[in-house]
Amino acid sequence: MRPLRLLAAVAGAPRLLGARPTAPPYSLSGASGTAPAPDRPSTRERLRAWAELLRVSALFTVPGDALAGAAAVGRRPDRGTALAVGASLCLYEAGMALNDWADREEDAVDRPHRPIPSGRIAPGAALAAAGVLTAAGLALAGRAGRPALAVASGLAATVWAYDLRLKHTRLGPAAMASARTLDLLLGATATAGAGATATSGTAATRRTTATVGTAKAVGTAATVATMSGGAGGGATAPAARPRPAIRPAPGRTLTPGRTPAAALPAALLLGAHTYAVTAVSRHEAQGGSTAAPLAALAGAAGLGAALLRGRAAPGGPPPSPPTAAGRLLLPAFAAAYLRTSGVPLLHAALNPSPPLTQRAVGGGIRAMIPLQAALAARAGAPVGGLAVMGLVPLARALSRKVSPT
Repeated sequence: MRPLRLLAAVAGAPRLLGARPTAPPYSLSGASGTAPAPDRPSTRERLRAWAELLRVSALFTVPGDALAGAAAVGRRPDRGTALAVGASLCLYEAGMALNDWADREEDAVDRPHRPIPSGRIAPGAALAAAGVLTAAGLALAGRAGRPALAVASGLAATVWAYDLRLKHTRLGPAAMASARTLDLLLGATATAGAGATATSGTAATRRTTATVGTAKAVGTAATVATMSGGAGGGATAPAARPRPAIRPAPGRTLTPGRTPAAALPAALLLGAHTYAVTAVSRHEAQGGSTAAPLAALAGAAGLGAALLRGRAAPGGPPPSPPTAAGRLLLPAFAAAYLRTSGVPLLHAALNPSPPLTQRAVGGGIRAMIPLQAALAARAGAPVGGLAVMGLVPLARALSRKVSPT
């Protein structure tokens, strides 16, 4: 029996025969190279984590600020408007990344599924993204001129102050409302600055052309007079009158006279809506507040009434009378705003649970798009309002995949 036991022992211990031990056939540790480690996310999962961190479904509420600001100063969107949109998008996403970095400990308790508490994004990466996006936003605003850079700097300072210090204080809603107000003023300032530069450059070119034309006319007249005097014994030709400056066609000039201050009423309306939505969002994790949704609902009704009362904006000539399209679209945009924001707020007021409160906050964020469209139509730019409303289906479709809150 001893030889049989010895043979069994040798067969059960391959190292005694110089053989290498084999790894388990279905190991998932990644050490043997047969399968990736289970804790390493794929590229698609990393992209989704960043989409959740930056809340990309809320991005569609940003371009309308610049377009409404351009309409408020009576100008068409131009290069300055495009730069303002880019700067606003960068600063908005910087605030989103910084918000999750600042709330990482609180989210670990209330919202552990967020990208930072769940470990899908490192806190340092979120903070670095906030810094890079802020620098990019200021660089784009600087391309639009010094006034636009000054407004963007105030906007960036407000965003960082809100996320790092003011969010959980009584000044939180006011700080967020100030950020949205400055964002619309950024679009107005960038557009007005670019339009003023183009207008001054065109005017200088026309003045130079008119001066050269007048000088040529005077020189020609003097030559004719000299030749006539020499040939005819003192006869002098009449002096040529200088040519008047060439004026451009009425339809090819930018609307003059409006300053960025003309956009202040529209900016304050957008800021008031943002204040109400931010006040409701302070209860989205725990719920239980009926007063905040009711106050926001009353504010939305007041804003809808204010949209339908068009008044002349300060800082320049009164706006042109609304066109037939504007008279039709403004009530439609105002109704879309009231429906998008009012219905979820009413549900949250009747049942202030966390899911319904979060739905009310999401509706308030999406309602900024029809509000911006109404502000543009109110300022005499119904086509711009239609362009802004075109973002609604995109925002609604993406919000089903990535929550805006």
